[in-house]
Amino acid sequence: MSIIVNLYYTGQNGNARKFAEEMTDRGIVDAIRAEEGNERYEYFFPMEDAETVLLIDRWKDQEALDIHHKSEMMKQIAELRDKYKLRLRVERYVEER
Repeated sequence: MSIIVNLYYTGQNGNARKFAEEMTDRGIVDAIRAEEGNERYEYFFPMEDAETVLLIDRWKDQEALDIHHKSEMMKQIAELRDKYKLRLRVERYVEER
């Protein structure tokens, strides 16, 4: 079973893209990808909405996701989301194998 979380970050004046770039530049993305149980962490840019970034985040199981949510990186992500004044919409899926 995998947990797939689609996170839509939406802002103004290109801030969602700047958020994703800073996440990458600061090494936060690589650190999350290296976490035990992370199976995917990728940003996508919808063609029809230049002010939104889609993050596809996939975890081995709920335990791995819970550990990630308690990590220091979550504080850094929240700070960057506030810095860029982003709204967040979340979709969650469970993949049965």
